[in-house]
Amino acid sequence: MATIELTKDNFEQTVNDNPMVIIDFWAPWCGPCKGFAPVYEKASDAHPDVVFAKVNTDEEQELAGAFGIRSIPTLMVFREKVILFQQAGALPGSALEQVITQAKTIDMAKVHEDVKDAK
Repeated sequence: MATIELTKDNFEQTVNDNPMVIIDFWAPWCGPCKGFAPVYEKASDAHPDVVFAKVNTDEEQELAGAFGIRSIPTLMVFREKVILFQQAGALPGSALEQVITQAKTIDMAKVHEDVKDAK
């Protein structure tokens, strides 16, 4: 599955309507972002059950600001509308696979309980 472009118009719906969404915050001028792009695309092909999305921080400054993106690339993993992982810097393919596997195996009932308790 190809990655989808997220904007402030479709961001919320994409995160709310899909069980797991991985987002790459990037910019066209960013060298590490360009290096990470093929790794990210390969992972998106390997995991058709996960939505892979990209946010161009130059075009979507409001969205990047809302998530406090200070450096790019930044990877963010949402599962059931909860951020499970956020990290700046390009990941090698093996590390990205590890993040995806861990995110898929987390007990979301426990996460939702912890989120509820934290409020």
